[in-house]
Amino acid sequence: MSTNRGLREFAFFGVLLAIPIASYFFVFAPRNAEIRDARAEISAKEKRLSELNILTDRIGDLGREIAQREEDLERLNQKLPDREGVDRILEQVTQLAQKSQLNVRSVKGEKAVPAGLAMELPLKTVIEGNFEGFYQFLLDVESLPRITRVHAMKITKLGMGPRDDPKDAVGNAMRAEFTLSIYFNGGEVVASASDRSMK
Repeated sequence: MSTNRGLREFAFFGVLLAIPIASYFFVFAPRNAEIRDARAEISAKEKRLSELNILTDRIGDLGREIAQREEDLERLNQKLPDREGVDRILEQVTQLAQKSQLNVRSVKGEKAVPAGLAMELPLKTVIEGNFEGFYQFLLDVESLPRITRVHAMKITKLGMGPRDDPKDAVGNAMRAEFTLSIYFNGGEVVASASDRSMK
């Protein structure tokens, strides 16, 4: 009888010991694994959320950057006329020359050539008048709101050529031959349309 009682106590003790062990393996261990997986998923989502916040901040910065670049492009477009605007600039240049009491002898357009993102229309120009007027004309051309360039300039004093008599020279009368380049937006301008001759 005492042996049966000892076996029962041993079995009872074994069952009591088996319950927490079984609970650990069948309840707590899977639950702990689920908790670890949930924490790993939360950590991954927090990291992704942090990355998205950084990207959202960058998108805001990009929006401001794009707006700034659009303003810069608009300012540049104001300085670069379209094809139709080239003739208006040429009229302005002619008016500036007349305002400085210069005679525009000829303006001959050459073929438009690519110049970076714009096109360049070189205009072979011949102007006569006094040097002070020509200097003022150059200052006025420089202050135009459009992009222009004066290059390949040759200045000669009128009445002082190799066959001219120095007595025929009139004060500081001069003749300037130069290329005035007008930059514009878009396709080619037909050079012959810009050829002009003025007396």
